[in-house]
Amino acid sequence: MRKIDLAAWPRTELFRFFSGVSQPFYSVTFRVDVTNLHAYTKARGISFYYALGYLVTDAVNAVENFRYTIRDGEIYLLDERVPSFTDLKPGSETFHIVTLEKSGTLEQFCAAAQAKSVAQTGMFDQDEFALDSLIYFSCTPWLDLTGLTNERDFDRDDNIPRIAWGKYTSQNGRETLGMALEVNHRFVDGIHLGKFYEKLQAAIDALNV
Repeated sequence: MRKIDLAAWPRTELFRFFSGVSQPFYSVTFRVDVTNLHAYTKARGISFYYALGYLVTDAVNAVENFRYTIRDGEIYLLDERVPSFTDLKPGSETFHIVTLEKSGTLEQFCAAAQAKSVAQTGMFDQDEFALDSLIYFSCTPWLDLTGLTNERDFDRDDNIPRIAWGKYTSQNGRETLGMALEVNHRFVDGIHLGKFYEKLQAAIDALNV
């Protein structure tokens, strides 16, 4: 983690501008082509949800602006963010939130995420992680996601990315899903969302099916 010197930070003017608005958060929704990921996970018998979470985490951590946080009034750049995601046990309608470091291969992460989800008995298990270092992500696999808002305590210093996606749909031989990102404009602009999308789509397309 590195402390940011506002006198030398290229974003200082933008940060101060958006610090003056009453509601600095915004959300965008776009489509991601997951044809390759679906084929990859199906061939290996692993979770599509966990696998996409793995790739989403990589894409978030690859874009510096997603990793800023504020602690005690000072801005820091985190080394990495940790995925924290909703999950359902078979037959349950009550979700729980699984949090674990993104490590190992995609297959190893999927296995670790499944094991932790199955073993978890409470709603949360986040004590070993700083809350401001997390990524919140979720899924609505019952519907095609075209937009999303998130519940939150209003804290203008909150830069935790909120990312969700819906079910994949087929058209012209391709499978796509709607993905929604909610971010803080004090730190994240459209260009950074574009970089995230490019990183994510490239990683999906590069999977060796």
